[in-house]
Amino acid sequence: MATEGLGPLMTPAVILLSAAVVAVPVFRRLGLGSVLGYFAAGLAVGPFGFGFFSDPEAMLTVSELGVVLFLFIIGLEMRPARLWTMRRQIFGIGLFQVLLCVALLTGAAMIFGYGAAAALIAASGFVLSSTAVAMSVLQERRELGTPEGQKALSILLLEDMMIVPTLALVAFLSPVEAEHGNAWLAIVIAIAAVVGMVAAGRWVLDPMFARLAKAGTREVMSAGALLVVLAAALVMAAVGLSMAMGAFLAGVLLSGSSYRHQIEADIEPFRGLLMGLFFLAVGMSLDLGVVGRQWAEVLALLVAFMAVKALGVYIVARLTGSVNRAAIQRMALFAQGGEFAFVVYAAARGAGILDGETDAIFSAVVILSMAITPLVLTVATRLIPAEVASMDGIEVADNLHGKVLLIGFGRFGQIASQGLLSRGYTVSIIDTDIEMIRAAETLGFKVYYGDGTRLDILKASGATEADLILVCVNDADEATKIVELVQSVCPATNLLVRAFDRRHSLELRKRDVAFEVRETFESALAMGRAALVVAGMSEGEADEVIADIRQRDKARMAMQASGGLAGGRDFLHKNITDTLSSDPE
Repeated sequence: MATEGLGPLMTPAVILLSAAVVAVPVFRRLGLGSVLGYFAAGLAVGPFGFGFFSDPEAMLTVSELGVVLFLFIIGLEMRPARLWTMRRQIFGIGLFQVLLCVALLTGAAMIFGYGAAAALIAASGFVLSSTAVAMSVLQERRELGTPEGQKALSILLLEDMMIVPTLALVAFLSPVEAEHGNAWLAIVIAIAAVVGMVAAGRWVLDPMFARLAKAGTREVMSAGALLVVLAAALVMAAVGLSMAMGAFLAGVLLSGSSYRHQIEADIEPFRGLLMGLFFLAVGMSLDLGVVGRQWAEVLALLVAFMAVKALGVYIVARLTGSVNRAAIQRMALFAQGGEFAFVVYAAARGAGILDGETDAIFSAVVILSMAITPLVLTVATRLIPAEVASMDGIEVADNLHGKVLLIGFGRFGQIASQGLLSRGYTVSIIDTDIEMIRAAETLGFKVYYGDGTRLDILKASGATEADLILVCVNDADEATKIVELVQSVCPATNLLVRAFDRRHSLELRKRDVAFEVRETFESALAMGRAALVVAGMSEGEADEVIADIRQRDKARMAMQASGGLAGGRDFLHKNITDTLSSDPE
């Protein structure tokens, strides 16, 4: 009997999961991202697709919890001190972008024949980019921790804050009788709520989780984390701010807690599931009836709004120091509208600024812009060539005559060169990393630009005159190619090569280089020796153990180099476990 009662609930869940499981892998395989896959799945099962769901708005309300939890997890990574350092980006770049884009979008809407009030509200809604789409794309592309990713996060935070003044603007422009003083009261209440939440985070949250941890039940900790997130979201929503903003603030307040990692682990499964549900619900919300009747206007507004907003975003990015490629990527990311636009347009409709048809048209434009953002970003990234770093002040390797040639001045090369440089040897150093070359120059090292995998560059760098060549590049294939080129023109030159792993080391031995070393082998032995000493062994005994390991490894390498793999298995069995085909390092 109980199973029969679950039927009405199980069927929609099965449909949603089936749609997501089919669509998302297909779209990711096509390189279009998971967000667009969720949108397509939602459209397919919604009221304008196969009609499995007739009330997408109800599902959208519930699924917004995914955005809330997402912002909470982002907040957990943002300690207050770090957030304070971003204040200029939030209130500088973010506010600059919002104000410029509102002005441009308002002008575009008025060109389409909308009145000043309707055009301003349309612009104010569309300028609030989708936090869910933007953050998902940044996380999927692993760009959230980059400088440009941090700028994008700053802009999104400012846009979340703009929901209160935007709703106040709706009340101010309303032709319906209204007390505009209430808008200022709402702002004061919102500020008071933020201050109250900060106080609660400082004196209540950490002690609360300490008590929950003493209970020793993980389910209670999970319930406590969800309680904090939902309570913060509801408080912010009650005073007119966004729920996502409240969740983010709660995360920031808990970012310094000793329970942060456990809280994040408990929340993550809910976040992923609800985020997918949110994108499904947005896809369901697309009114194909309006799109069909007003397709020309919807399409024209979509192109115009995205193009105009993209122009504003690009201008702000360039004026605030971003290079061309980064500015174009940010432009593609922020050219869309967002979920907050639905709130703004609904409020404007209730205030008499927008009629039902206009609200539906603008909402359709927002949804379509959200849906195609991953595609626009993918196209922009593929079509735009990578930024060519400036060569100003960089000397190209030419006519060098050092007795030693060092190729690759990364972490490994810097350490390997110290002994030679300290004893006065003439060392010619080449690398292809322009930023590293500039940084090395500030520390007193002269590094020339040169690609060691090119024979002409090797000759210009003095490879044919050098007594020894150190190959310290961080790529096994590049290192092997350099070895081949050097041995083809000056086979008598001593080659000392950084090996990437055991396979690479064996390959270099076959090529009869003077010396090769696996990049992590000696440092790993040093840590192993330290571990033995800390564990209680005397330094002399630890040295003997490490010497024995080094000797056994040398014997294994010799055995493998000669092809004696099978005969070495008994020899290896009583020693440290080691896969014959490769080492972990």
